[in-house]
Amino acid sequence: MRKHNVAALALAGLLAAVGTALPAARAAAADAAVVLTYEQFGEDDRPEASVRLDQLEAHIAELKAGGYAVLPLPDIVAALTAGRPLPDKAVAITIDGAPASAYRQAWPRLKAAGLPFTLFVASDLADQGGDFMTWDQIRELAASGLVSIGSLGASYVHLGTLPEAEAKADLARARARFLAELGRAPDLLAWPYGEASTAAMDMARAQGFVAAFGQHSGVAWAGGPRYFLPRFGLNEAFADPDRFRLAVRALPLPVTDITPADPRITNNPPAFGFTVTDEAAANGLACYSSSEGPLILERLGPRVEIRARHPFPAGRVRLNCTTPSLDGRWRWFGWQFSVP
Repeated sequence: MRKHNVAALALAGLLAAVGTALPAARAAAADAAVVLTYEQFGEDDRPEASVRLDQLEAHIAELKAGGYAVLPLPDIVAALTAGRPLPDKAVAITIDGAPASAYRQAWPRLKAAGLPFTLFVASDLADQGGDFMTWDQIRELAASGLVSIGSLGASYVHLGTLPEAEAKADLARARARFLAELGRAPDLLAWPYGEASTAAMDMARAQGFVAAFGQHSGVAWAGGPRYFLPRFGLNEAFADPDRFRLAVRALPLPVTDITPADPRITNNPPAFGFTVTDEAAANGLACYSSSEGPLILERLGPRVEIRARHPFPAGRVRLNCTTPSLDGRWRWFGWQFSVP
């Protein structure tokens, strides 16, 4: 259903520099959390969307032994919304699409480890069954106390870029199915394919969702856009132990005044920029795109302007901006553009 593409050059640069990271003023980790997202498990014919089972088991071992606080995603969202502190290295696990492999492979392992997670469900796929979890299986997980249910809409369409009337109809159909099958409708939304727009975010808010998540890498923090929160995507290529540890130990790069604010771009390439709330946190900043690698940066105090050399290709383009911090950890801000 999707691919997780983090710029390979950005990742290589991060991994090479971990051992020599320069100290920088550290952001308050108490107002941030890392959110992970998976799709398939042990599906060797779909490495772009699946993690191997040995990778999943290594992730669970790291989360159990590495001093992380793995929390339910609704608790993290509630803390970010209310301004309540979160523990250092707070992590949430999510799974998109409710694939059958999640029930067969991920659920027994996560349950045995006592790790909570959120299952984002597309209601039409649950009605379909087959390669996807049935409603009975979803109810079983929801009744366990470890699993919360979020919405992907009904038909796993491009909600973030659909005409508003079509997107509303899709969400309404999903809501009706959730109420019928689970007795309640989710208040957390994941954008299918990570695609969003300011109009879609306003629609999600009006529909009663308290937060929505994309598929761009980065750390969710209290000052970030509540209806376009980042998640680190994991597939076979980006699930090795070093990359996983890099992601789950990441710190926020707190930014405001993102321009353009709409991830659905009209000018290509966009004149992208943001303001870093702690100017010292931007020392050593580097930014990359999934379409061309390193980007041109211009800084004027806390303001960062980023320029691409070429127009973005049609589809989805992800940007990653990182800077080293203490103890080999990295500050990370990501964004995803939807390109008509």
